[in-house]
Amino acid sequence: MLKGRDIIDSYVFKDEDVEGDFPNQNLIVGWVLRTVAIPNINPHQVMKTTQALTKQAVQKKEERKIKAPLSETKEVELEKVPESELKRPKVQGWVKTEGTKTQEELEEERRQAFKTTVAARKAEAQSSGSTLKTTRQLPTIPKEGAEVKESVSKEGEFCPFCGKDLGFRFCPFCGKPLPHD
Repeated sequence: MLKGRDIIDSYVFKDEDVEGDFPNQNLIVGWVLRTVAIPNINPHQVMKTTQALTKQAVQKKEERKIKAPLSETKEVELEKVPESELKRPKVQGWVKTEGTKTQEELEEERRQAFKTTVAARKAEAQSSGSTLKTTRQLPTIPKEGAEVKESVSKEGEFCPFCGKDLGFRFCPFCGKPLPHD
């Protein structure tokens, strides 16, 4: 973008922004509006100017194309260059190939490492005791119409209204007073 003979800003559009030979005009207008700091600039006028410039650029590009008649063109085949004439970079120095492993060897090594890890985890789980055994007898929830004495067990007190195991004067769940002995 020029202002007189001074360059204000420039931007190179990416390949995905280009449709055909020229960038998307909406992207050009957006870039112009971000770059030019003119308040109340008319985006429609910027779009009309962009369209005119794009049309002019397409016309000039078409004029510059040199078209040769088909009668003057000829088929060209590429010759294959022999390997001996190709210039390839030569490796200098000595390369040790003894320590390298094939892909199959690397995969086998990973499998063995995984197997040892799984075996170690199983052994650890067996030694620490994977199941937890308890001897506690869980109380039953009292049914409607059951006596209050049935709901009170040796291990704790239960709310006769909601059945929660409690040791409080009032049930914190339903708020009703608990019967105490």
